[in-house]
Amino acid sequence: MTDNEHMLADIVKHLACPVCRRPLRLEHPALRCANGHGYDVAKQGYVSLLVGSRPPGTADSTAMVAARADFLNAGHYAPLARALAQAVSARVTRDFPAESFAHPADDSAMEAYGGAEVSIGHERRRAWLGRRPVVVDAGTGTGYYLAAVLEATAQGIGMAFDVSKHAVRRAARAHPRLGAFVADVWRPLPILDGTADVVINVFAPRNGPEFRRILRPGGAVIVVTPAPEHLSPLVEELGLLSVDAEKESRLARSLEGFTEARRREVAFDMELGPADILGVVGMGPSAWHTDTAQLEQRISSFFSRNGGKRREKVVARARFHLSTFEVTSESRDVA
Repeated sequence: MTDNEHMLADIVKHLACPVCRRPLRLEHPALRCANGHGYDVAKQGYVSLLVGSRPPGTADSTAMVAARADFLNAGHYAPLARALAQAVSARVTRDFPAESFAHPADDSAMEAYGGAEVSIGHERRRAWLGRRPVVVDAGTGTGYYLAAVLEATAQGIGMAFDVSKHAVRRAARAHPRLGAFVADVWRPLPILDGTADVVINVFAPRNGPEFRRILRPGGAVIVVTPAPEHLSPLVEELGLLSVDAEKESRLARSLEGFTEARRREVAFDMELGPADILGVVGMGPSAWHTDTAQLEQRISSFFSRNGGKRREKVVARARFHLSTFEVTSESRDVA
């Protein structure tokens, strides 16, 4: 097996067949269950687990995926990726405190971790050595955020899901400890019960019942949503879609059975040129409602009004809510 196949085998043991819900196993070049259902591993390294005749939810087009990749790879949302990675790392460190100690000197010793002293008992270290923390990215896009999370959790493995095969092709190459799969978050996820330590959900649909099912006891969902004034003044100047006033209530309804344990705001300024603005619009919901030629005219006019044609960049505000949700005890008891 190649290194990629070894990693895929490590991830596949957490997957469920989307037809019969039996565990999947890797029989290269396909995944198969005990009932004989098979799913080919594409040459790009991803697997489509999308089945049935019912059309999936809205999937990003090739153009939208390319716009997202260019914009994110330019580093414009890097502060958000770091904040998300820190949040997940802190959560995983709580449950896997021995994560960075490959060769501990003494099971009862006090070890240094992140500048703090923590006691790591023999049984807990042994339990950690038996498995690796699992991060599920529901609506992964190009895998950009999950890759940042995996860099911050040195032993973690990532399961990236998106309904867009164009996005998943890119996600499959985003990180060596990541497995990428085509699946619709609105349907039952092809994941075994109690698999994920953390589910991340960045600007994507949320399936609360499925998130509860796939989480391990004590697991969490970490959600990123745009906050009011996000992309100001571009929204006003270019006639883009703004953050819906009902977004908070919709978020709560989508995660019924969860409690928002903590929230932080992530805000920063970005210097964007015309191509960057086309990218940030093209990768978001406004892309479905905006004509490219008209948008280019609006951008040109915007730059002319704000410093003349020679001005190469304008400042736009990025503003997000990063929230951690935990399963309520009542919901866990019912489940």
